[in-house]
Amino acid sequence: KTGLIKELLLNQAYVNLFTRPRRFGKTLNMSMVEKFFSVEYAGRGDLFQGLHIWEGTSADGEETTDAMGKGDKYRKLQGTYPVIFLSFADVKETTFQEARKKICKLLQLTYNKFDFLLKSDLLNENEKGDFQKISPEMENYMASLSLKLLSAYLSRYYGKKAIILLDEYDTPMQEAYINGYWKEMADFIRSFFNSTFKTNPYLERAVLTGITRISKESIFSDLNNLKVITTTSEKYADCFGFTEEEVFAALEEYGLSGQEQQVKDWYDGFSFGKKRDIYNPWSIISFFR
Repeated sequence: KTGLIKELLLNQAYVNLFTRPRRFGKTLNMSMVEKFFSVEYAGRGDLFQGLHIWEGTSADGEETTDAMGKGDKYRKLQGTYPVIFLSFADVKETTFQEARKKICKLLQLTYNKFDFLLKSDLLNENEKGDFQKISPEMENYMASLSLKLLSAYLSRYYGKKAIILLDEYDTPMQEAYINGYWKEMADFIRSFFNSTFKTNPYLERAVLTGITRISKESIFSDLNNLKVITTTSEKYADCFGFTEEEVFAALEEYGLSGQEQQVKDWYDGFSFGKKRDIYNPWSIISFFR
């Protein structure tokens, strides 16, 4: 699945949204992307040794030709970017006020990971004041600017633009629809997304995951730099979940050879794009157990 990293590097879109059903490894892939790029994992190439991105192979295992030599082009990027990673998976409140407060708290927790910036000489007093304004009670304008500001601070500190990863982006919108505060949440998220992903000069790349694609007219109206990769996108069909070949190989590794047809009858994977069936990892691992 590390072939996804290469696709993100080669992809011209600055903001990429992957939509997949539940339990298809979205969060796992986001964690993989974080550990590849983040400076927090500098020197942890051992996490990727033997995998496609490290050996200079594509997602299907074929060798790639890089000017810097097999795999070197990508190995040199491991652990070199400031990465901001947060998830909206827990934003399931029944009112807009509580949901907004939960999002703001998550933003505060994200800032807490980088509080070493307050001790540096790179932030002036006004910027340090803004840093400390990030809280569950902050005003909407500060919430919408929060990740843009953090990107700027991190870019200045590390000398590189930031990568932003947002997992389960659509959970607040789903809850807003169910509980009757769609408009308030759409307005809030639209402003937040615009500042974070559209008008952010300190953004290197962004990846969002979710179950559904919220209509462009609602929260993505200004994001003309967004690429949406759905289950029908042929190029990324193998990047999430297991192919049938991978399932059969795993059965053999677990000593369950001969049960291939049983798995096919029991699960009968999703068809992504025009490619093979894709099986969700949670179900297959549960079968092994």
